[in-house]
Amino acid sequence: MNQQRHQALASYPAQSEEKSQEAVLRSERFGQSVFNEDRMRRYLTGEAFNSVKEASYSGSKIDRKIADQVAEGMKAWAMTMGATHYTHWFQPLTGSTAEKHDAFFDLLPDGRGIEKFGGSQLVQQEPDASSFPSGGIRNTFEARGYTAWDPTSPAFIYGKTLCIPTVFVSYTGEALDNKAPLLRALNAVDVAATAVARYFDKNVNKVIATLGWEQEYFLVDNALARTRPDLILAGRTLLGQAAAKGQQLDDHYFGVIPQRAFQFMRDLEQECMLLGIPVKTRHNEVAPNQFELAPVFEEANLAVDHNLLLMDVMDKVGGRHGLMVLFHEKPFSGINGSGKHNNWSLSTDTGTNLLSPGSTPMKNLQFLTFFITTIMAVNRYEELLRSSIASASNDHRLGANEAPPAIFSIFIGTQLTGVLDELEGVSKGRLSPEEKTELKLNVVGKIPEILMDNTDRNRTSPFAFTGNKFEMRGVGSKTNCAKPMTVLNTIMARQLEEFKAEVDSLIEKKKLRKDEAIFNVLREYIKASKRIRFDGDGYSGEWKKEAAKRKLSNNINTPQALKVLTTPDTLELFGSMGVMTETEIRARHEVELETYSLNVQIEGRVMGELVYNYVIPAVVDYQNQLLQNVSGLKEVFGAAHKKMGAAQLDIIQSLSTHLQELQTKTDAMIEARKQANTITGAPEKARAYCETVLPFFEEIRYHSDRLERLVGDAHWPLAKYRELLFLK
Repeated sequence: MNQQRHQALASYPAQSEEKSQEAVLRSERFGQSVFNEDRMRRYLTGEAFNSVKEASYSGSKIDRKIADQVAEGMKAWAMTMGATHYTHWFQPLTGSTAEKHDAFFDLLPDGRGIEKFGGSQLVQQEPDASSFPSGGIRNTFEARGYTAWDPTSPAFIYGKTLCIPTVFVSYTGEALDNKAPLLRALNAVDVAATAVARYFDKNVNKVIATLGWEQEYFLVDNALARTRPDLILAGRTLLGQAAAKGQQLDDHYFGVIPQRAFQFMRDLEQECMLLGIPVKTRHNEVAPNQFELAPVFEEANLAVDHNLLLMDVMDKVGGRHGLMVLFHEKPFSGINGSGKHNNWSLSTDTGTNLLSPGSTPMKNLQFLTFFITTIMAVNRYEELLRSSIASASNDHRLGANEAPPAIFSIFIGTQLTGVLDELEGVSKGRLSPEEKTELKLNVVGKIPEILMDNTDRNRTSPFAFTGNKFEMRGVGSKTNCAKPMTVLNTIMARQLEEFKAEVDSLIEKKKLRKDEAIFNVLREYIKASKRIRFDGDGYSGEWKKEAAKRKLSNNINTPQALKVLTTPDTLELFGSMGVMTETEIRARHEVELETYSLNVQIEGRVMGELVYNYVIPAVVDYQNQLLQNVSGLKEVFGAAHKKMGAAQLDIIQSLSTHLQELQTKTDAMIEARKQANTITGAPEKARAYCETVLPFFEEIRYHSDRLERLVGDAHWPLAKYRELLFLK
């Protein structure tokens, strides 16, 4: 029964070390497999190059004749790189990416073959869309869907295939992906933020949302992982007794990187450099076998594409090193889970980070404007932000160890809190010369000095200001960053629009000077958003009570968190900002709920299989061995066998007790799952899985883990935590 596990253990430490690659400067390798600006200059006409650049900057359409030129140049470059196929690389509502490969090949009328790739193939494709989740936008028999080229994200070579980033829409035009809404949100925040930034710098013509994600992940030996159906099918261990040593000594965090992990990281970084993914940081995370990778900040859409590509590359590189990469937010019970912190900011085309103070009071007033407006946006839409990180897997992580709680709050530190308190005291209306001097010199002017000392970080905060950016810390390690980035940039665009309207109204109607009007609006925002600011312990019971008093949402599971998606306020927000129609939002609500139910359903099925096909047979086998031992003692010692075999009898009794409970709870879970499957409505089914199926998981695990303690190691069929969690 456990032969596979022991074979895996026998070969676990003995992994052949790959030969070192020749050292090459990263800057020389960076982007070699990307159709970036340098390659476009070489392979495109001046007209085609300028059209692509203009489309990337302003969103203008590319003429079909120009598209033919771009396609020809792209094909010529790709073939020099050994590419034989091309694909439209897109992000359906599955949470991952999708692709269909076509060869650079066609037939001439006389039957001869020709390498062909034209503008029509570049700009638009028509993949079979019937099996992708659509949330009711299409019927299953309506297979037609369209992918359309996104020129803001450069094409790249992956393997022998030219990959062209695209959006994915239905025949009737609704977005069936995560990229299209993100692009719309980025456009909305660009327009709104540019209008406000021009209060401070008339030369600003564009504002770019930037994103720096931090990808956490686990590495486990692939041979050992393959002995566990739960890791293969659910991405996490549904059963498993904690190892005697976990993360309690804090000796893994920032420690020396294990050799196998280091070899994996080195190989991964080589691949990333070629693909233009600007990875920079690597280190051990808190839990054993947990690591983190972080890149240089990029434009948000490109950063999202790079993160999705990275996860695929990590899987492939891991396989080459005999490792399995786990992106599940909680693959192991009792130790740190994995997140994907989203560090977000706004930058202008003049090179200014709008969330970073400058050398003058005016630059600092600009910083305060975007800083306080962000706080106000999060305050108004905290429940919507929570919904953007909701998933069955992330529910296991939020509020545990390094993860923030489900209650959204903002950490800004005591120094900036003091600045906001002073601004809150600003007089309403016109400012006296003395007040202006006090504000600009003694309050606003000292912000850079304040931020130099503002180094404290609150790891229990879901949304923290960290010097020149906000860090959204609740995003799960599996999550497509496009989802939270779409929400964050949309709510920011809405708030900036309202901010400008209020400032302009004060200037026009109250005849206030621009800086006076800005101070007046910011003062009201500070007052209105005080409830969202919290610098204390987000894990404490006191904070839950306080948050309830402040009327902050506390949606502890995904079905609860997703309810906000279909409220009138949410529908109005996305519709008025041009980010998503009501049809698109309701479709996503349906898809997210269905995905939740399916994830719990799969875990329930896997758990039932583990109990009946692995745990129970192993326990019975071990129990029989003990019974044979007791029977042998009876033959030798007669009535004295009860004393001689007391320990064995105690173990047999414990095994029987936990075995009976394990079977009872598993049968009850299976019955609850069957009942949930009869429900047709997506919200009702998700709620049933959450409330009637999921609670059995911990009870089943409890009894299985107790049995793992009792059963002899040679009899246990599943790789144990102590075997999985300590790479060398």
